[in-house]
Amino acid sequence: MKKLCSQCGKCCKLFLINLNKKEWGSGVFQTAFKDFDLDNDFEIIKKYGGNILQQRKDGSCIYLKSNLCSIHEKKPQACRDFSCSSTLSKFKGMIGKIKEA
Repeated sequence: MKKLCSQCGKCCKLFLINLNKKEWGSGVFQTAFKDFDLDNDFEIIKKYGGNILQQRKDGSCIYLKSNLCSIHEKKPQACRDFSCSSTLSKFKGMIGKIKEA
């Protein structure tokens, strides 16, 4: 089933995006603590949020441009998995927040 997106950008403004170990290790994505000298153990990095995508001061993802993902072709798995048209229970709370925004 194709995931439908209204391109409102709300999910990119409301939620933190956690990179998985492979994505974090690739060095492709800018992370919240990229300027800090942190341990290279992913479990430690993850524990302290060092695997979270960098955000702008307004809380939106740095890759959000005009309500579109500027890295759509290589976006993180967490972004690929989510859709505001999803019927999966694990996304119910997130979808509710998007509808409220």
